[in-house]
Amino acid sequence: MKVTVNGKNLKGSIGAIASKSMAHRYLICSALSDSVTGVRCETRSDDISVTAGCLRAMGTEISYSDGGYFIGKGKSVKRPTLDCGESGSTLRFLLPVVAALGNGGAFVRGTRLQVRPIKALTQELVRHGCTVSDEMTDPLRVGGKLLSGYYELPGDVSSQFISGLLFALPLCDGDSTLKINGKIESLPYIDMTLSALETFGIKIEKTDTGYFIPGNQKYVSPGTAQVEGDWSGASFWLCAGALGADVTVTGLSESSLQGDKKIVDELGKLKTDGKVFLDAADIPDLVPVLSVAAAAREGTTVIYNAGRLRIKESDRLKTTCNMLCNLGVSCSETEDGLKIVGGGLRPGTVRAENDHRIAMSAAVASVVAGDVTVEGAEAVSKSYPAFWEDFKRLGGTVVFED
Repeated sequence: MKVTVNGKNLKGSIGAIASKSMAHRYLICSALSDSVTGVRCETRSDDISVTAGCLRAMGTEISYSDGGYFIGKGKSVKRPTLDCGESGSTLRFLLPVVAALGNGGAFVRGTRLQVRPIKALTQELVRHGCTVSDEMTDPLRVGGKLLSGYYELPGDVSSQFISGLLFALPLCDGDSTLKINGKIESLPYIDMTLSALETFGIKIEKTDTGYFIPGNQKYVSPGTAQVEGDWSGASFWLCAGALGADVTVTGLSESSLQGDKKIVDELGKLKTDGKVFLDAADIPDLVPVLSVAAAAREGTTVIYNAGRLRIKESDRLKTTCNMLCNLGVSCSETEDGLKIVGGGLRPGTVRAENDHRIAMSAAVASVVAGDVTVEGAEAVSKSYPAFWEDFKRLGGTVVFED
């Protein structure tokens, strides 16, 4: 689907969508808990629906109505088939959980998800009593039952590996230690996992090198859980505001653990003169839209510690660079980031490359550029299905083509 948008007249107030990251975590904790949980989540995306679908396949009773999920225990299913779509969180969180439950399963992955790295995680599962099929084949199959013990993971590949084990290891018969090698990137996402686990009665201790996870724990439902507003989704409107649109976002918590609340600080840095350096280690999802804001300022912006973006829904360094170049901006890739020489954005056409964040960032660029055509506009459904409706509701021009 192709859409041509113009954001020069964006104006108004918009409510933040529900945090996709927190929804994943609450749904999984609820499915593992002892009684029915109501999870308030007023907006759903493809990724959230994929996690709910996988939990249903595992035997969890899940229904959705009136802006919330109702999750019950259900009956455990042996060797379920779990369709993860393109959701890395779903795959990496549930692989260890399925292994810990000992029921086995087959994980179906979308085209891009099949090439995203997972070896560091599967190696640890195999070392602790499980069988895992060749990661290059689909579906990916896991068998056996996860054992407690000593685990090691790199800190700079994916925080989702760490979160997945933090969900699973409390279910094992004995205590476990998880050592993290090197600097942990995207640490706020792990903190979100720990917060969700604490909400459901799971105790995990931080150590100097990682985490100590007592075994034989039980997930205890809090009864209800509220998914907070999503700073990542809000970042597009906040960037639009920084580019001159009169847009405000409601429903965000300043005390949130979400790393992407740093969008406010990063936009502040882009208001300064001269060369600006942005560290993307803990905020990789913000890079595309921050790049748009960087392109609109005078001066050079260097984004670094963003190498992991090459293994997202697209090679996000390449697709972000292509987006800016197609909109008249001088941009080049570095080994782990981007160099952007700002000064303007012009009308143009951007291919989303099946990446929701590229599609939405291109739309934000239209606040300055004027008409921007986005090919593959349907990609927004992965995290923000109502994005084009909200863009139009705020006064933007949205013209769809098949």
